Amino acid sequence: MNNTKYIWRHLTTMARPKPTIIVEYVDRNYNAEQILKADAVYAVYYHGKPINLRSLNTLIDYPGPKYKKSSFQNSGHAFNLADRLNILFKSELFTVVKLIEGEVITRGKI
Repeated sequence: MNNTKYIWRHLTTMARPKPTIIVEYVDRNYNAEQILKADAVYAVYYHGKPINLRSLNTLIDYPGPKYKKSSFQNSGHAFNLADRLNILFKSELFTVVKLIEGEVITRGKI
């Protein structure tokens, strides 16, 4: 078996940079919740509008629809989803939008 390709890729790819931790909570079982710095949120849009995404079986109601993510902290995941949807629907109308700022809302005042 030729591992030359794997070894070359392993030596030439850089490790993912360490995330910046903003706030951390550790419980008594040593489970941690970390709030990490993000540069932006990347969302998949259709015709310039935000979307929700769900999948379901059209023959039976079980187990019910599954709602999938359409926004990500990593642009690569958003581009992969947009590419998949463009291929699936034979279009080029799915795009990725970088969201940096937005309107702050509160419950009941949407």
